[in-house]
Amino acid sequence: MALAGRAAVWWARLRSAHPAAGPLCAPAPLPAAWERLYSSRRPEKLDMSVYPVESIRNFSIIAHVDHGKSTLADRLLEITGTIAKTDRNKQVLDKLQVERERGITVKAQSASLFYNHEGLNYLLNLIDTPGHVDFSYEVSRSLSACQGVILVVDANEGIQAQTVANFYLAFEAQLAIIPVINKIDLKNADPERVEKQIEKLFDIPADECIRISAKQGTNVEKVLQKVIEKIPPPHCNTADPLKALVFDSTFDHYRGVIANIALFGGEIQKGHKIVSAHTKKRYEVNEVGILTPNEQPAHKLYAGQVGYLIAGMKEVTEAQIGDTLFLYKQPVEPLPGFKSAKPMVFAGMYPVDQTEYNNLKSALERLTLNDSSVNVHRDSSLALGAGWRLGFLGLLHMEVFNQRLEQEYNMSVILTAPTVPYKAVLSSAKLIKEYGKEEITIINPAQFPDKLSVSEYLEPTVLGTIVTPQEYIGKIITLCQDRRAVQKDMLYIDEHRVMLKYLFPLNEIVVDFYDALKSLSSGYASFDYEEAGYQTADLVKMDILLNGNPVEELATIIHNDKAYATGKFLCERLKDAIPRQLFEIAIQAAIGKKIIARETLKAYRKNVVAKCYGGDITRRMKLLKRQAEGKKLMRKIGNVEVPKDAFIHVLKRQTDK
Repeated sequence: MALAGRAAVWWARLRSAHPAAGPLCAPAPLPAAWERLYSSRRPEKLDMSVYPVESIRNFSIIAHVDHGKSTLADRLLEITGTIAKTDRNKQVLDKLQVERERGITVKAQSASLFYNHEGLNYLLNLIDTPGHVDFSYEVSRSLSACQGVILVVDANEGIQAQTVANFYLAFEAQLAIIPVINKIDLKNADPERVEKQIEKLFDIPADECIRISAKQGTNVEKVLQKVIEKIPPPHCNTADPLKALVFDSTFDHYRGVIANIALFGGEIQKGHKIVSAHTKKRYEVNEVGILTPNEQPAHKLYAGQVGYLIAGMKEVTEAQIGDTLFLYKQPVEPLPGFKSAKPMVFAGMYPVDQTEYNNLKSALERLTLNDSSVNVHRDSSLALGAGWRLGFLGLLHMEVFNQRLEQEYNMSVILTAPTVPYKAVLSSAKLIKEYGKEEITIINPAQFPDKLSVSEYLEPTVLGTIVTPQEYIGKIITLCQDRRAVQKDMLYIDEHRVMLKYLFPLNEIVVDFYDALKSLSSGYASFDYEEAGYQTADLVKMDILLNGNPVEELATIIHNDKAYATGKFLCERLKDAIPRQLFEIAIQAAIGKKIIARETLKAYRKNVVAKCYGGDITRRMKLLKRQAEGKKLMRKIGNVEVPKDAFIHVLKRQTDK
């Protein structure tokens, strides 16, 4: 009724404006009237020329998980008037459903703030970054578009593992660092202790730390003032030729690819002809603007500014993250771009139904445009059909990617057990000739070469940093030793907290190490890791046999010391998953010809002696013998079909060990 009433009011107004119109036909100038209405609702284009390079500050907020980055970003947006002050402003920049559900930041999000300081107008480009180690690639990408960072530390928790990692990312990029101690309103907050930690570990004087409460807004204004004073403006010039770095991109069904760009020279506006340094394709710019945090169109973007660009890129492969855009017939030296992310965990991904293959392929292409750290290779399996082998930066990254596929593209997939990339140094001349190199990388157990043709196997290692209260040291050292880790360093941050450094084999931490660490330390320990190359290892390929036939999808590469326990576990799990047959099924774990574990799935049996009620025992024995011979013959010719549900059950992460 309300809608009908509103329509009637509009019609009456238009009728009064055009009395000459007939009773049943719309007035002649109706399109112009609607155009006026539409233009009044369309956002006005901003004039960005009022912000010269000297008044621009580009910065990121970096911190450990749950130290209050997104809450601080909300307060900064409110103080600068970018968003209205309401109680509903909670993690405004966390736009994805998965971020809302998990309470973590997954994607770096940017927003432009306008702030007046000492009578001068400043343009502050803020990028809120993720805190989890699996998304450190997002952090390093964001830092490439910045000249400074706000390093947030929780006044209660103190310095954590990811705080250290993020500090060194910013330090190596030679960015200005503003230390901020958040959550000073908490009952157990101890900002003096945290200041001492920052001074000891990072060599930043305690008097440079700003104490704030992002939740209540205490002292947040000081942070903005410090950003203007301490962070330098970008080093670039509007008079130079256009040079724009694509540091992120998303896909819109109607407008194509929306590229987030940082301008390192020149200016860009609607109608400009631009060229991609990566694909060499030419485009015409349809729209430019800034993010506040929603898209706000602008007449032009100038050197030093960060914004978005729409240029009719219809294919997801056209906007490569790290690409350089320049004006047609004004080529420039491409920017260095980004170091490609090295996948730490591989998993097979298959559609639940093979008819969904093309839809899943399209969804994968669009999602990998937005998350360029995922590595994609085509793969196929006898049991699960055509699919892909995907490389992720960690297990949480894999889970979040899978969740985004389900929520944003409505795709149900089968994700196999995670594996890590191993290497083999070949000794067989025939294999070296076949592969064209002596050292090969193995991401699929099916490609694992035989021990006779290999001089040594190598497994990936990581240097792990654990920050923990000192009362949990004993338990954590025992856990690390169980995971074949080697202690490298041990440092007391203060009288209560210790930082441990260990060299871990990657496959030992990839599945459940983080959960085990949190359980042992009552949630107080934090963990971060970085790549540390490869080391020699005693690796074996373990096959799972059903009645003597190997099942390719269940083959795994494992360290010799852990083979028996894993083999026994897989056999037990398969026994629960495979439906019983009319014949006995032997489920075995084997390394080469040697069987290391076995479970037997008993056959269904008809009670053939039910009709015997008395009489001679030989009659019973004869019937049982005949049944046993039939079962033996059936087992010879019978084929064990492993249902897809059983694969999913077995290949799921081994959480209920």
